[in-house]
Amino acid sequence: MKPTITLFFIVEPPMYQYIACYLAASIRRHLDPEILLVGYCPAHRMEALDPAVTETLRRMRCEVRPMPTEGLFAPEYPHGNKIIACQQKRDTAWGGFMDSDILVLQPHDVTRLLVPGHVTCSPAASIQWAPDDLWETVYGSFDLPVPDARITLMRDRRRPMVPYFSSGFVLFPQDSAFADTWMETAQHLDGVGALAAFRRPYLDQISLPVAIARAGLAWNELSEDDHCILGGRLRGKTFRRRPTITAVHYRKWEVLEEAGLANDGYEGLKAQVGVKRVRRIFDVPAPDATTTTATIEE
Repeated sequence: MKPTITLFFIVEPPMYQYIACYLAASIRRHLDPEILLVGYCPAHRMEALDPAVTETLRRMRCEVRPMPTEGLFAPEYPHGNKIIACQQKRDTAWGGFMDSDILVLQPHDVTRLLVPGHVTCSPAASIQWAPDDLWETVYGSFDLPVPDARITLMRDRRRPMVPYFSSGFVLFPQDSAFADTWMETAQHLDGVGALAAFRRPYLDQISLPVAIARAGLAWNELSEDDHCILGGRLRGKTFRRRPTITAVHYRKWEVLEEAGLANDGYEGLKAQVGVKRVRRIFDVPAPDATTTTATIEE
């Protein structure tokens, strides 16, 4: 039976290429082995990829594909690469974009997060940067009313807010208009003069709820346990690891270390390919038909 979902992420030099390997390893360690994995690299950066990265991903059955990114945003907008990745063709019914700085911590069935006709994503951590009239400007530029719905943000629970989502983990039906609508929405908002002072680096998240609505879809709220955002207000506080947390979004590796989770990344990679550091991949032979990744030693 054809796999249901492709999980994909950005693989780009200098650093995203390495942390993407730890994400891939955590997926292979904890999720359904039939899930397809794809790493996308801006086409003009492909030659700069470390061969150790492409080999590490290859051994985990993760293809690295080029995608054109130049000229789609002016000036260049690296955060927009996730939108471009969502637009790429895939053969599964569902696509799931994950920021490279995510680590899966527990086994679970990711398909339980999929709801037909919906885009699954989590509330953003906060929106303290935004002016009071943000959503009137955003929706008004499309001649749309601000939605009546309200959500509670992940790290700011003082009052209900107009839906504003993290773009770090987004699951959507591949046969929908969502990805192309997200790009068109982001490009439009990038040209709205009233947003010029603050639209970057938030453009991908500002445009996300609008794109969901414009694509004729609804949103399905991803729980904090399935996308636990570290750093920010949690920085410097003791992280209490709950058995219900399936994935953390750590932003910087030192945040992962502070939370006591870096070893999950290292041990996850070793369990899959035999080394804890990506650059050491050629120190161990690739497994053949008689060798499994579980028996390779560093």
